[in-house]
Amino acid sequence: MDHPIEFVSEGIDFSLANPDKVSNWIATVIEQNEQELESLTYIFCSDDYLHKINLEYLDHDTLTDIITFNNADEEGTIEGDVFVSVDRVRDNAATLGTTFEDELHRVIIHGVLHLLGFKDKTEKQAALMREQEDSCLSLRKF
Repeated sequence: MDHPIEFVSEGIDFSLANPDKVSNWIATVIEQNEQELESLTYIFCSDDYLHKINLEYLDHDTLTDIITFNNADEEGTIEGDVFVSVDRVRDNAATLGTTFEDELHRVIIHGVLHLLGFKDKTEKQAALMREQEDSCLSLRKF
């Protein structure tokens, strides 16, 4: 199955394991939420790279694992750029006692959930986001 999902790295040497399986999984999540996938680009980068984006576009002087930009022009379509700090994911996986791959997949789907309209600013929203992440992670067939 071919999807309009692209995985690239910026300034680091990183390749996603199983990109076709990850793409199919992402597409399944989007489909189950009754949205149309237009295009999705994941940009894997360093803490420094993502920190600069955080400062420039969001005026946040913090390290983060993910920043999602929604580029969709109309309701019901998914189109966006998702920046992922591989450094943050690696550190978070170690802190949380999980594998790098599981934490990376959680972050990848977290970006999709934002594009689907889920928020995580309040405690209640963050709890629902975590439930959604867990539900999506359980759909992986790899």
